[in-house]
Amino acid sequence: MNESRPTPRSALREFLESEAAGGILLMAAAALAMLVANSPLATLYFDVFHLMAGPLSLHAWINDGLMALFFLLVGLEIKREFVDGHLSTWADRRLPMIAAAAGMIVPALVYLVVTGGEPALARGWAIPAATDIAFAIGVLALLGSRAPASLKLFLTTVAIVDDMGAVAIIALAYTSAIHGAALLAAIAIVALMYTLNRSGVRQLRWYLPLAALLWVAVYLSGVHATIAGVLAAITIPLRPTPGAPEAEDSTLHRLEHALHKPVAFGIVPLFGFANAGVSLSGVGPDALLAPLPLGIAAGLFVGKQLGIFTSVWLAVKLRLADKPAHASWQQIYGVSLLCGIGFTMSLFIGGLAFEDHSMSDGVKMGVLMGSVVAALCGYVILRLGASRARS
Repeated sequence: MNESRPTPRSALREFLESEAAGGILLMAAAALAMLVANSPLATLYFDVFHLMAGPLSLHAWINDGLMALFFLLVGLEIKREFVDGHLSTWADRRLPMIAAAAGMIVPALVYLVVTGGEPALARGWAIPAATDIAFAIGVLALLGSRAPASLKLFLTTVAIVDDMGAVAIIALAYTSAIHGAALLAAIAIVALMYTLNRSGVRQLRWYLPLAALLWVAVYLSGVHATIAGVLAAITIPLRPTPGAPEAEDSTLHRLEHALHKPVAFGIVPLFGFANAGVSLSGVGPDALLAPLPLGIAAGLFVGKQLGIFTSVWLAVKLRLADKPAHASWQQIYGVSLLCGIGFTMSLFIGGLAFEDHSMSDGVKMGVLMGSVVAALCGYVILRLGASRARS
């Protein structure tokens, strides 16, 4: 008797489940980092991440090395959604692109207004422009079936388009010097990987060593090393199966499934633990209301909800796109608030924008304030919206 082969699970469904659980774990990691950074273990906490391990510190290995795998997964998700997923047509892309664009531009403008255009702080304009998909989906997951599937899909697609913008910002705005030879080597490696793809090579054993070499070349080029993850993802072969379950022999799907759990349950929480800790010793209201943390918090909480909700409302009213099915305007507003959870990407961009210790603490405080308030308010609005829809 022939046994039927198991149907591969939907990458989007696995993504949502792993991101939701990973987002809850990320919240715990961030809370633990704050507790440790304000405990008798604070000195050990800060010293450990500055220990050297070869050419880089432990902190740099996490942010530049392990996070390259996070960006590889981001790149795979972007490619899958654009080629064979919920962003495969312009009709599907229109609303997430409009919302994501407004959700990046308005927070940046709010940040610049609040910081008063100070030249020393202008470099941080992109910090509140990013959305942490794991954290946001983790909060949405707490609502369970109270949140319609269309809301989860809308949040996911907006965050994926947002990630594209964040990657472009990191590559273009936070690259100070370019080393030509290393950049040419990176281009040559990407060209070789693309040639393998076009030649029908599907085995990961050919792509993964080249991806590691690409990371080294990009790191040496002066472009942030994590961009190597996205560049590598673009070259990974994908076998489209429109309207059908994913192909078991699709290289991209296999790599994406393999990376989901290590990234969601290992790399992202570790990044959160390594980067969220900030000592509150001697921190008063004046420090929290300083232009840098206040600008970031306002950008995340005010700018995100204003940009995303307004753009969605206008797009629907002008008949440029359809409103997410079975979702009320109150629920869409709640999701717009959740998009103000910047955490992982905001901390990451903040580390690139400001290397000075005192300013990096201001970045962390601003990201934490804005993200926590956005998460709490978004959850309350969605919970109330679900109760009203049920009644």
